[in-house]
Amino acid sequence: MTPLRFHNGTILGDGFQPAELWAADGLIAEQAGNAAQSEAIDLEGGYLLPGFIDVQVNGGGGVLFNDDPSVAAIAAIGAAHRRFGTTTFLPTLISDSLAKVDAAMRATEAAIASGVPGVAGLHLEGPFLNPARNGTHDRARLRLLDNGAAELVCSLQAGRTLVTLAPECTTPAAIARLARAGVIVSAGHTDADFATMQAGFAAGITGVTHLFNAMSPLAHRAPGAVGATLEDAAIYAGIIVDGAHVDAAALRIALRAKPGGRFMLVTDAMPTVGSDQPFFELQGKRVRAVDGVCVDEAGILSGSDLDMARALANAVTMLGVPIAQASAMASAMPADFLRLDDRGRIRPGLRADLVWLGADLSLRGVWMNGESGPPVS
Repeated sequence: MTPLRFHNGTILGDGFQPAELWAADGLIAEQAGNAAQSEAIDLEGGYLLPGFIDVQVNGGGGVLFNDDPSVAAIAAIGAAHRRFGTTTFLPTLISDSLAKVDAAMRATEAAIASGVPGVAGLHLEGPFLNPARNGTHDRARLRLLDNGAAELVCSLQAGRTLVTLAPECTTPAAIARLARAGVIVSAGHTDADFATMQAGFAAGITGVTHLFNAMSPLAHRAPGAVGATLEDAAIYAGIIVDGAHVDAAALRIALRAKPGGRFMLVTDAMPTVGSDQPFFELQGKRVRAVDGVCVDEAGILSGSDLDMARALANAVTMLGVPIAQASAMASAMPADFLRLDDRGRIRPGLRADLVWLGADLSLRGVWMNGESGPPVS
């Protein structure tokens, strides 16, 4: 593999901003041989960022993971999102039967074993959710986290397992059991009060799924799930920055209010991303993408038509965050949340997963393990 040398741009390194950056043998390097023997990448005054990490990807490229929990589907979804700078992702299963959960877990294991690029595990968004906050999830598919279900959730043999659950619909002991087994537990689709959220955090919940959406809000006498998340510096919070899921002003307030800065950009993407297909079926409901927003026939938000490149640009333009902070929200924070210490930052020795943005934040190039792939045209 010919070493790469990136220059003439802003390199958003981890605590350092070198004038140029090298990549060799799939890793970031301080220097990798003679410049004359390298492939020079002129950044043209743009930005070089770590590859994006998306912990919530329901579909892409015309494929919905729930419809086809297979290695081929995971590969197709990953390929669709790579065009938008996502170099690591978790295929996400929306609430479904335990048989479908099992199929998704086995497909994820097989995808990792066969080297499908970018897949780092599985996100089970449900089915252990509160029916009162189901959103687009089918209430008929929701269930309690009993011993058999917990054993299944803990059974993934490769990669990371992330599960979104409602803490009020289970017990701190059950949450602790998952956490001890290495499962990353996130609270979502929840009507929990402040105290129940705090108990869940103490038991092992480390994240919150799509902050503000499908959860008890922050009120002056009932701070709810939102208030508990904003108060706790240790908790990671996923946010969907598409202008539809959450008003930009609410997100700007949240960014100022929460100590620690543990926000993660997520897409909650559906099959329309990376596809010219404007419609798809979600568990018997017809969903359409209109002006970049996915809604079902009742007008209920059903995932998103968002990709990570647009999420980052929206964070800069809608929320007013510096590009370095937006980059951390797209890469370093989700890497930390998933406990992936080999990526998510530009630092010598880490994976050469890289994204080139123009000065106008348009996507110009994507590299995974130092190998280029086509950005969106």
